[in-house]
Formats: sequence, C-alpha cells, structure tokens
Amino acid sequence: MNILRIRNEMRNGTSIFDIPLRVTFYARVSTDKDEQLNSLENQVQYYTELIQSKPNWIYIPGYIDEGISGTSTKKRDSFLRMIADAKAGRFDFIITKEISRFSRSTLDSIQYTQELLEHDVGVLFQNDNINTLDNDSEFRLVVMAGVAQDEVRKLSERLKFGFRQAIKNGHVLGNDKLWGYDKKDCVLTINEAEAKVVRRIFHLYANEQMGIRRISQRLYDEGFTSRKGNAFNVLTIRHILENPKYKGWYCANKSQTVDYRSKRKIFLDESEWVMYPDPSIPAIVSEELWDRANALYKRRSAQMMSHQSAAEFHNRYSYSGKIICEEHGTSFHRQVLKSSKGEKEVWQCRVYRNRGRAACSAPQMQTAELDQIMAQIFDQMAQDKSAIVDAVMKVIQAVPNEHNYHQDVRRVEAEIDSIHIKKDRLLEMSIEGALSTSEFKQRNDAFNQQIHGLEGQLEILKAEEEKSQISVEQLEKIKAVLEDELSFQNGINSTLVTTILDHIVVKKDSTREEVHLDFYLKLGDPYGVVFDRGNSSFCFTRPKNTTPKPADRMT
Repeated sequence: MNILRIRNEMRNGTSIFDIPLRVTFYARVSTDKDEQLNSLENQVQYYTELIQSKPNWIYIPGYIDEGISGTSTKKRDSFLRMIADAKAGRFDFIITKEISRFSRSTLDSIQYTQELLEHDVGVLFQNDNINTLDNDSEFRLVVMAGVAQDEVRKLSERLKFGFRQAIKNGHVLGNDKLWGYDKKDCVLTINEAEAKVVRRIFHLYANEQMGIRRISQRLYDEGFTSRKGNAFNVLTIRHILENPKYKGWYCANKSQTVDYRSKRKIFLDESEWVMYPDPSIPAIVSEELWDRANALYKRRSAQMMSHQSAAEFHNRYSYSGKIICEEHGTSFHRQVLKSSKGEKEVWQCRVYRNRGRAACSAPQMQTAELDQIMAQIFDQMAQDKSAIVDAVMKVIQAVPNEHNYHQDVRRVEAEIDSIHIKKDRLLEMSIEGALSTSEFKQRNDAFNQQIHGLEGQLEILKAEEEKSQISVEQLEKIKAVLEDELSFQNGINSTLVTTILDHIVVKKDSTREEVHLDFYLKLGDPYGVVFDRGNSSFCFTRPKNTTPKPADRMT
C-alpha cells in the first residue's frame, strides 16, 4: 500500500471507503460472560458485512480475542498474530471499535498504531473517529500521548502516598540487602562484620581523601570483599557514601518511575529528596563523618560536571542536532548573538563555525524563524483543532482507572466485618466458659490488631479512590490547556518540536536572503520551505529529493 498516494487522494476528497484496500477487523471483549460473547458476535457480523459491502475493499478474515483484558497484550494471541500478519503485508487496513480495543493503556495503543504505520498499515478507530492514514489523526495521537503521560504521573503520586503512610507506621522501606545491615519485617539491625567495611570506606574517603577506585583496591588488599568474594565495585562504594541511612537518617524520593510498564526510573535532584533523622535506623557512622564525606563527594562531582560531554549540552534545546547542512552533512551548532537590541539565538553550520564563510555558504538560522515555520506546520497538520480537542477529551474520559480502588475497599470492609463476627463468637465462648479470661484477651487483642491494620488500609484506599476520580472541573482545565496549546498564541511549544520534528536540511542553493529548507517529521510527509528574509515570509513546496540523515545521526 502506498500511504502517500492514499493521503493525496483523501486530501482531494476521496473517502477511505472508496479506495481499493485489503481490509480486516479486530474485535475483543474482556470477559467470557454470555452477554459479552453476544456482543462479540454482533461486532464480528457488523464488521464482516461492512467490509464486504464496499466494492473497492477486499475482505480479509478478522482477528478476535475472547474473555481477555485489554491491560496487557502479552496473552492476546489474536491481537499479536494480527500485528505479525500486518508486518508480513497480508492486509492494508484495520477497523476496530475504539482505541481501548487495542489496549486500555493509551500509550500502548499509540505505540501499536505507529508501528503499524511503519509497515504501511492504517487503523480506523470508529467510535473515536480517528483514521491513522490521515495526517491530522496522527497529530491527535501525538497529543494523546502527552496527555497519557499525566496518567503515569498520577500513578507515581499514588505510590508515593502509600510509601509515606508505611513510613508513618515505622516501616523502613528500601533495599532488603543493604550492606552493613540485616533487615527483617522492615526493621534494620547492624551487621557488625559488614559495618566494619562501611566505616572503613568513610574513613578512607573523608579522612585520607582517597579516590573511590583506590578505596576499592585498598579494601581488597585488606581482605574486605563483596558477598560474592569479589572486590567492591565503584558503584557500590558510591551508593554507600551517598546513603543517609548510614548516619541514621531516613531518605526517600531519590528516584521516580516515569513509565510503570517498563519500570524506567530517573534519579531526582537532592533538593527533592525527603530526609530526616529516624530513630528506627541505627547509625553506622557519625553524622559529622557522613556530612564531611558527602561534602567532599559533591565538590569532586561538581568538578567532573564542569567537564560534561558535548552530547549532554547538545540536547538542551529543541533544535539541537536536528539542523543539517546539506553541503557538508554536518549539524548546526547553537550560538547566542548579543547586540544593543538584546540577545538572538541562531544556529550555524559546524564547518562554518570552525573554518569561516569561505568553507561553508549555508546561512545561519534563527530560532525565531524556525519556530515561525514549525507553528505553521502544526497549524496545517491540525486543520480541525476542535475535533482534536474533542477526541482527546473523549479518550481521557473513556480510559478506565488502572486500579479498581472501589473493589479493594469492598474487600477490606468485608474482611473487617468477618473479624467482627469472629469477635462476637469469641465473646460468646468466653461467656459460656469455653475460654479462660487470659485466652479470650489474647485472641481478642489479636483480632483488634488485625482490625486496626485493615482500617489503616481502608483509609488509604478511600483517599486513593477519591484522588483517582477526574472531576468536571479538571476536565475543563485540561480542555482549556489543549485549546490554548493548539492556538500557538503563546509561541511554539518546544516539547511539540522535540516530539514531532526529526530533522531539518538546509539546502545547498540557500542564500542569506532566500533560505531553502526541508523539514522531515517523525510522522506524516516532509515539508519543503522557501523562506524569504527580505519580506519575512515563507511558502511550502515539495522537497526536491529525500535527503538522508548524515552518518553520525543514523539510527
């Protein structure tokens, strides 16, 4: 299937139903109850008749999953077989009911639709009115991905809330194999044999000013080894030096999970850590020694950071590494020009930066000019902004909560009721003389302790259930933000640039007065642009040829 040809036909008013395609469908229900299976039969009949009723379409038997949840695709055999067949080129187009049919996770659905597009297969989500063969719909998917990230953030906040409640109850969280300690039932005790190594590390680092690699060698020479009998690696020693538990302090919020499916974490700045003295954590070294060691560690780290790699600096800006000189195949570098009118951010070819104008004729590009062009590109992609906003809001409201807190609340309440019944029976047995007073008290206290623990869980679950609900006011705020974002009245959003722009090629025939550019996007067709600096205007053209990325940016 030629996606470019189909998109051109659709722009000229041809309906997707009139374009010759090999079409299949995907249907799924999440339970195997009779009423759900009847719904599945109706879906199969509907899509079969719909596809066969289109003269230009060729019917390909559909893919069906019964009684399987949409949370994960791992056990959905028909869905995975459909993806494999799509990659093998067995059909051109898939029809399904809505985005949640692919997965209850919006991000997973977007990932699969983009993967299908890479193999020239489109998807029509009927209820969501999204056809991924349409550029405008692809843009909606990108916006939805940004919205879905907020769900990850909220999940992280819920986990943090649960951790804080556990900490309030005196539980020490974290690594169960922390060097220098034994841990049982969330309680730490000092392991003296290992604690000697911890004290030695802090002494060598803070008092003898020894480097971490030399400390590793010294420990090995002195007979101190890891639990596997090897020399302590550098990372282990660093973690020991940085961990406030060794001075008797609690420390949390050092990292945050940014994707609950891949479990990918980022480490937070120290200013975001939660730290305080904790009587439940026995100190191995003094606070004074720990503070002195960490002050030295920070000084040394700052010195190393001052020599940070060019690659780290390179990615701080939206267009870093994305502007390519066609003449030399090299990237443009950022430069800030200062004048009486203020500062101006520009981009210059690396060859020009190193060897001057005689070596490269490519004109420098201003960030403001590129932003102006990108805003127009976004505006063309998002032709019906109100439809995009409505589609996003519909998805937000349709995606169910990742966790059924209401079900958990009912379960805990049932457990509490069950224990109360047991307490009543216990009291009856005591009255009848079947239990001694001491035995009654022992069992009754045990029941009370269980109830106290369950009531704590119930309080947490009800708070989480309340926080998980999206209010009407929140929906209105989200809608207002989306509408404002797509208006581009406050300038171009750098996140959108990073998300959608792959690279820009500055053409060989460019001059200072008239710049010729090719914009290559991560989705959709490339844009050719002729920028007239004299009139501060530009027009779109078709790129003259497909210019590959330079070798140093190939993936």
